[in-house]
Amino acid sequence: MKIRIFDPENKPNSIEKQEIIDFLFKNLDQFGDERDDIEKCIDYALKESFSFGGFILLGYIDETLASVLVINHTGMKGFIPENILVYIATHREMRGKGIGKQMIEKAKELTNGSIALHVEPDNPAKFLYEKQGFTNKYLEMRYIKK
Repeated sequence: MKIRIFDPENKPNSIEKQEIIDFLFKNLDQFGDERDDIEKCIDYALKESFSFGGFILLGYIDETLASVLVINHTGMKGFIPENILVYIATHREMRGKGIGKQMIEKAKELTNGSIALHVEPDNPAKFLYEKQGFTNKYLEMRYIKK
């Protein structure tokens, strides 16, 4: 698999950025977010908005986009991990072939410090994350102000 990296110093053009957003929106299935929220996350990683930055990995099998992973830097250390894996998605027709594993391994190689992620309890990818060394330290609770 060929992996391409985008970050604040090497940004995608507007067409590539839209392809990333579309890919994530389509392939995150029921575990995804709205397009606007995905774009905000990408803008954060690329420092298009006030942020600590991050990076985006695109994994290709031949010429086909097979997977996208987005890491955002938190600007914190210790009590909150330095990085958060916000999105990882693999093309629906390419799942179960180790692509997600390769993407996570590359992300771990590229990050300085710890990585956190949020995963729904019924998401099948939870097992991949556990195999990659992620542990469930906390139960996340949210108050959503309306």
